[in-house]
Amino acid sequence: MKKYRYLPWILALLTVLFWIDTSQAGFVKKGQVGFRFLENPVSAEAIGRGGLGLITFRNSNAVFWNPAGLGWMEGKYDFNANYTKGIADINYNSFVGAAHFGKFGVVAIDLLSMDYGEFQGTRRANNDQGFEDTDTFSPTAYSVGLTYSQKVSDRFSYGVRVKYAVQDLNSAWVGLNGTDVDDSNLVMKQRNYSAYEPAIDIGTAYDFLKNGIRFGAVIQNFSREVRYEREKFPLPFSVSFSIGIKPLTFFLPDESVHSLMIGFETNHPRDYREKIRIGAEYMFQNLLILRTGYMANYDERGWTFGLGIRQAFSGVKYRVDYAYQDFGIFQGVHTFTIGLSR
Repeated sequence: MKKYRYLPWILALLTVLFWIDTSQAGFVKKGQVGFRFLENPVSAEAIGRGGLGLITFRNSNAVFWNPAGLGWMEGKYDFNANYTKGIADINYNSFVGAAHFGKFGVVAIDLLSMDYGEFQGTRRANNDQGFEDTDTFSPTAYSVGLTYSQKVSDRFSYGVRVKYAVQDLNSAWVGLNGTDVDDSNLVMKQRNYSAYEPAIDIGTAYDFLKNGIRFGAVIQNFSREVRYEREKFPLPFSVSFSIGIKPLTFFLPDESVHSLMIGFETNHPRDYREKIRIGAEYMFQNLLILRTGYMANYDERGWTFGLGIRQAFSGVKYRVDYAYQDFGIFQGVHTFTIGLSR
């Protein structure tokens, strides 16, 4: 019975997650979630296998998917740098570093930063066009996170990530009085549109220690609502579950040459229908990795492909990963990740 002593904790968390997810069903999903950059998938490793990240990480990038995965980090120290070249010249970067403190757990610090490019500002004017140019501006959005995770047995881990998200849309000219540029009573004022909000992620991971079967659950972006003008909107709250298995272990117990992992994840966002992620990852001689997956019920995302290389020099383990996402009518999205641990 000792090996099942953490099962009540898992069942309790699952009950809470299902309750939170079900409680959202009473609300009409209006598509008014803000700070959408927090939903952007991070890490070529996870994206290449269809966005599977809840139970598959054993490095510091776990903080972006399921903070409980950080507890399975294999090295004393671990670092990752991720870059995604997105659609419409919208790119984003993320960095994370983690340290293992033995039985006391693992601590990580992360940064996610968006690059939206430059835009031309305008305001209403009494001319043929009805507007005039103002200064150019660049919206900014970023989050800084602190994660703690502990692997309390060879089967079970939990994790908590607290993050501080900021979104600055720069300033805009707003009409305070009057409705038309010909109105002599028209009064316009420049108003700043920036907002910030803390949020929290909570997750668990459980390894059955049998044929690579693992289970994970996480709630992400639990926070208060944010207001810019009159309307409030929540951060992109979601509940996700995942299960994975290594089918080759039924026939080849030794994974030193061939290793195959397949997994399934379901994501329940607050403002959209259920999303499904299916993926697979094949590793040859712990060196070369091939990945593929499919992301269902997304507006544009579909097939994903990726590859990775693992190598060690002088006691330091290096990771290089690349992923491609099919983005429908848009051009494909490319993600690169470089990591190391020791």
